[in-house]
Amino acid sequence: MSNSADIQRIVEAIRTRQRFVLSSHARPDGDSIGSQLAMAYALRAIGKHAHLVNKDPAPGPILAFPGVPEIEISDRVTGDFDAAIVMECGDLTRTGVTGLERFFVINIDHHPGNSGYGQINWFDASAAACGEMVFDLVKAMGVPLTLEIATHVYLAILTDTGSFHYSGITPRTFEICREVVEAGVNPVMVARNVYDSNNMGRLKLFGAVLSAMQIDRSGRIAIVYLDHEMARAAGGTYEDTEGLINLPLTVKEILAVVFFKQIEGDEYRVSMRSKGEIDIGAVAKEFGGGGHKNAAGCTVKGSIDTLQKQFLELIEGAIDGRPVSRR
Repeated sequence: MSNSADIQRIVEAIRTRQRFVLSSHARPDGDSIGSQLAMAYALRAIGKHAHLVNKDPAPGPILAFPGVPEIEISDRVTGDFDAAIVMECGDLTRTGVTGLERFFVINIDHHPGNSGYGQINWFDASAAACGEMVFDLVKAMGVPLTLEIATHVYLAILTDTGSFHYSGITPRTFEICREVVEAGVNPVMVARNVYDSNNMGRLKLFGAVLSAMQIDRSGRIAIVYLDHEMARAAGGTYEDTEGLINLPLTVKEILAVVFFKQIEGDEYRVSMRSKGEIDIGAVAKEFGGGGHKNAAGCTVKGSIDTLQKQFLELIEGAIDGRPVSRR
């Protein structure tokens, strides 16, 4: 079991408190949703009150999973709680939810660069997904691995490893998957719910974005772009782009992908993916973002042409093994 001292501190904090609010980062993904709900079901199993608050709704394909509809969508926490459990956030502001700081904060994260903002801070960079950490915590709490808990742990691991594509996967990852499958999880059905629940607007949007994709001069980096007008013309939404960034990586020669998604005006959400030892997490950090070695992101502002040039230079450096720095 990883970080046993930190886990025991969290278990003791849970035992001595009754009412918990759980949150994770804005624009939640399968790992954040799965981790939150697995934790919520575990808390309720030992008679605790668990309330979930996120700034943004879960991605469409995840809405069908148990417990997701009960998550409150709000930018602030109201009510009284004994503690807040915050997952996958390098700092508290990344939740986009105000009011969490009023409570005893338990900070659980596996991303490098965590600021240690909680009264208890559990950081485990060896975990392939936050769901792995929650699994260990559930076991330490003495909670049986119910189908609901197991399903959400598997959802977290499946999505945050890119369907077992990213680095960071360890024997521990597959051992946890073995246990949750033994608890009743159907991996085929989980994968179908996540990856095979598309609508026509999503399919058309994928086509529009990929048809406009650019490849750098070396043929190693794909540059993907989306703005609001493109989404409207295709009949899709920004939420429909979930998973799109991974498609260019299926081309053998492409080693990294950078996806610019317009927020408003000249402000963009930038997502990046890479293969093997190419550390695009270091690129994201240069722009105030973060993430993993093979999956990271940030928010930037400026001319799209200038931004694309800056990111290409840094990603090329990461591919060639040069230090990643804008200076």
